[in-house]
Amino acid sequence: MAQLVWLVTGCSSGFGEQFVHSILARGDKVIATARRPETLQGLEKAGASVLPLDITSSQRSISATINQAIEILSQIDVLINNAGFFRAGTWEDLEHEDWLAQFDTNVFGTIKTTKALLPHFRQRKSGTNVFISSLSGWIGHPICSPYAGSKFALEGIVEGLWRETASLGIRTLLIEPGRFRTKFLSDGNRKGEESAISDYSFLSSAVLGGIAKEDQAQPGDPVKLVEIIVDLVRKEGVAQDKEVPFRVPLGIDSYDAIKEKCEETLKMLEEWKGVIQSTNYDE
Repeated sequence: MAQLVWLVTGCSSGFGEQFVHSILARGDKVIATARRPETLQGLEKAGASVLPLDITSSQRSISATINQAIEILSQIDVLINNAGFFRAGTWEDLEHEDWLAQFDTNVFGTIKTTKALLPHFRQRKSGTNVFISSLSGWIGHPICSPYAGSKFALEGIVEGLWRETASLGIRTLLIEPGRFRTKFLSDGNRKGEESAISDYSFLSSAVLGGIAKEDQAQPGDPVKLVEIIVDLVRKEGVAQDKEVPFRVPLGIDSYDAIKEKCEETLKMLEEWKGVIQSTNYDE
């Protein structure tokens, strides 16, 4: 495959940082972005171009940054929508602003970044949008509703994008990682406090304690995940001579949990088939 130019959001750590190293190792070019450009100095020394990008800023600001990125390397072939954070809390404890902040980054920031690059892809009749979703886009866990809600929303809007742009030569990949050993659950990225309401205190404490305990103990290897995604984009390695699906779960936990939910859903549909199909007008 010819050399590709990638733009990756959220490169200060985790998947984003690893994407840059893996992309460069394949001989491709990459523009690494993050809210705080000082966190990208190591990636710049490694050979990446770097730009500051806060995906919660205005559409005008994001579009200007994307246009600047295109000018740097003349084109962009792949967008990795990776930036995001995790907000926890019960429905009763969380403020409206907490939900807005979660969706502003995980959903609306992703929309704005992708929207800014779509005209470039459309004009070239070529380009790949990659979205890092989550197992939480399939399953809502207690105390984690804001994050799950943002990922459920992402799943729906990205599926719509896939269907409306496929005929234009634009590829869309939706990646659903399980638990991977990044800094995603570390204090700087994880936001959540134990419930102030006694009825929720035990559950809240148990869930948040479990999340904190799992930080840096997750089973998934982020290097392996990123290498697979680069393969999927470049259609090599694990994707050689295969038709790459739109939606790709990654991780043993993702496989098991998604399979279980699909089986439960199919069982429910059969058990309630008569009721579900009973709502048309009588003819």
